[in-house]
Amino acid sequence: MSKYIILQNKKFKFDKNFIFKYFYNQFFKYNLNPTLETRKKNIYIETYGCQMNLADSEVVKSITKLNGFDFTSNMKDADIILVNTCSVRDNAEQRIIGRLGDFKHLKQSNPNLVVGVMGCMAERLRNDLTDTNINSLNKIIDIVVGPDEYRKLPELIENAFVGEKGVAVRLSRVENYDDIIPYREDGIAAFISVMRGCDKFCTFCVVPFTRGRERSRTVQSVVKEVEELAKRNFREVTLLGQNVNSFSDGENDFSDLLQSVANVDKKMRVRFTTSHPQDMSDKLISTIAKNENICNFIHLPVQSGSDRILELMNRTYDSKHYFNLIKKIKNEIPTAVLSTDIIIGFPTETEDDYKSTVELMQEVQYDGAFMFNYSPRENTKAYLMEDDVPFEIKTRRLNEINEMQRAISLLKNQKDIGKVEEVLVEDESKKSENFLRGRTDGNKMVIFPKEDGIKIGDYIQIKIERVNSATLFGEKIK
Repeated sequence: MSKYIILQNKKFKFDKNFIFKYFYNQFFKYNLNPTLETRKKNIYIETYGCQMNLADSEVVKSITKLNGFDFTSNMKDADIILVNTCSVRDNAEQRIIGRLGDFKHLKQSNPNLVVGVMGCMAERLRNDLTDTNINSLNKIIDIVVGPDEYRKLPELIENAFVGEKGVAVRLSRVENYDDIIPYREDGIAAFISVMRGCDKFCTFCVVPFTRGRERSRTVQSVVKEVEELAKRNFREVTLLGQNVNSFSDGENDFSDLLQSVANVDKKMRVRFTTSHPQDMSDKLISTIAKNENICNFIHLPVQSGSDRILELMNRTYDSKHYFNLIKKIKNEIPTAVLSTDIIIGFPTETEDDYKSTVELMQEVQYDGAFMFNYSPRENTKAYLMEDDVPFEIKTRRLNEINEMQRAISLLKNQKDIGKVEEVLVEDESKKSENFLRGRTDGNKMVIFPKEDGIKIGDYIQIKIERVNSATLFGEKIK
């Protein structure tokens, strides 16, 4: 007997359960939802995690739309639900697993519904997500797709409609989706992925294992994308990569890319994230300094102030190198707004190590910081180390530096009182329809009264009148 069967001009592996499910699904298609075969199928996408995932979801939309699918913002109207996932920390994964469980009742009420898991978690937990012996998610999930396999989604979705589960998680050394223009609704700000993967192999990080090795797009393709956004009146772009500073298309480095993008439209703000301290060059700092439309906001993750911990993390720099870099930035860009990432409770972190981090933060005086307790990640080198810092100590240290950073942020913001800031109007305030919100060049949120004549996407001058640790408040200059 043949090991394969041809259905709808497609070859599938022969399996009794598959044959039963295929005809079962066909029955429901034609009897419960007779229009499914004649109308475009609707995709609903939920995105978790970093801006890279937001950019990836736009790539997925472009790929699926070109293949005849449509989109919906209402899950109940969806034929396909795709969840774009994050694996940076355990609590992010647990949140997503809980969310997937919520789809069980949707699958019960709609036997045709296809549920797919995309992104880093799909890559990292592909076996857990598809093994019926581990949990019940296998009954919910039809497709598991890693970050480098999105081109296969249309075929995987169509196969799922006839009962064939699909897994595509192979990492690539070349895939960068350079030829795909992401699908974006009209707006004022866009995230542009300029490179994928990471070669740093920090001992705490899963990115090299979930997104693969570094590969960059061409400057030409990125510039073309920015030009199209400028024609659509987008007012801000953020260039994305796990380590944008290591961008290279063979002829150009990240400084060259940043300059080329800044030249497209001098009225368009240009941001970038994330930088690795080892790769931030003097050339890059100078490029930021000499271009008014490249925002003076630099996110520069330090992770720890302890040289011993930095070495265990394989961060490839020490605190002296980092301090010198900060000094260069402040000397050449006096108005620079700085933020960072901090990991608390990395394996073997002592009180002295922690105090070194506190001292570094006090010395640098960041405008903002993202701080987290260490979260062990399988497959990383740190996972093999004993997670020996008690939870209570991690929590105490994290609370302390959170409180310290709030005080520093407040002092930094208080220096803006009385200043006039150029603000890009983004939307209504989340707390009142009578106010609008926007951001400064330094990425600080500003709230101000709504007035006739102010439109989303306008640059306006706001005089700062009061502040808290997270937000500036002011009024438009008449």
